[in-house]
Amino acid sequence: MAFDPAVVRASFAVVERRADHLTTFFYAHLFNHNPGLRPLFPARMHEQRDRLFAALTRIVLRLDEPERLVEYLRALGRDHRKFQVAPEHYPAVGASLIAALRQCSGHSWTPETERAWTEAYAMIARIMTGAADDPLDDHPAWWEAEVAGRRRAAPDLVVLTLAPTRPYPFTAGQYLTLTSPRTPRVWRPYSLANAPRPDGSLELHVRRVPGGLLSPVLVEDVMPGELLRLGPPLGEAVLAPASDRPLLLVAAGSGWGQAKALLEQLTAEQPEREATVLLAARSAAGQYDLDTVRRLLTRNPRLRVLTATPDRSAGPDGSTALLRRTLLGHGDFRGWEVHLSGPPGLVGELAELLLTLGAAAGLVRHDPVPATFNRNRPLTSSDWFLDRRDVPWINRTDLG
Repeated sequence: MAFDPAVVRASFAVVERRADHLTTFFYAHLFNHNPGLRPLFPARMHEQRDRLFAALTRIVLRLDEPERLVEYLRALGRDHRKFQVAPEHYPAVGASLIAALRQCSGHSWTPETERAWTEAYAMIARIMTGAADDPLDDHPAWWEAEVAGRRRAAPDLVVLTLAPTRPYPFTAGQYLTLTSPRTPRVWRPYSLANAPRPDGSLELHVRRVPGGLLSPVLVEDVMPGELLRLGPPLGEAVLAPASDRPLLLVAAGSGWGQAKALLEQLTAEQPEREATVLLAARSAAGQYDLDTVRRLLTRNPRLRVLTATPDRSAGPDGSTALLRRTLLGHGDFRGWEVHLSGPPGLVGELAELLLTLGAAAGLVRHDPVPATFNRNRPLTSSDWFLDRRDVPWINRTDLG
């Protein structure tokens, strides 16, 4: 690492309080000097600006951890292939990034600062393009998949069956990102809700997010016969190989999809293994797909399923409180393998609770979650700095 990480960190501390101005200037500069790049981005840019700043933050935080930084940048480089980002685009992005940093730094910008950022970006570009062009990675940039079926499982949730046009290799517990021609350039992550099948089909459980760009389209509009585009499989919340530890799966809401995939694998490969599923919902109407739960119970004699549904008087946090009481009532999870799936805030809270109940950190698995879950967009730079919030990430592989 030729540049001084301390110089980059000090510079970033100056501009992070002007994050919205920084990212707005960056894209204005990029598109003004490279108008041919505009079609690569979504029509609505505010989320794209958030993701850019989130990625910059992640990179700066990793400067003293070279191995984790390289891992993150390689994942980012591979994932950017689905956006049709090519090596020749990186110099333009670098020039606009330096221009935006210079604009937002004021008198604190020095030749030393510019040299450090230039060298840092050269490293970033080299790692990302190297990962994107890795000859050992034979995965395509994306897969096309036909919607082969859809089933309304709840008023705000559909189960989609997808038929990829080429084999889609994944492991139970992973997730993918997808987009629809109805919402060009808008990608969102969804857990794969099945273990690999002989026919290669995929199952997704999609809940409508109020104000969302993609989920309402998938829930209400996308019909069988339409094509969706899938990014490569991501995530490491998979079953530990050859483990015979008792297994706890806590699934809230549509997080049942990921738990279902893990249970299908468990039932096929280790039907004798002890497993407990704690299935939570905010209301009785939210407990969907119970027929599948019953089928899995008949096929796996050592599977136990507990449902956690609060009564109507419990309020919006009733299911969280019920889950906490249930886990506390068990008391000791030493030696257990634990998988958590559901809303990010809940998953993070339960992970912390389970550690206090004896679960080993290396045996508690879940998809990476952001530190906060606040979808209100800040109005000023002070709001941004003081009230950090969830970002609709392009790539969630390194958020934990």
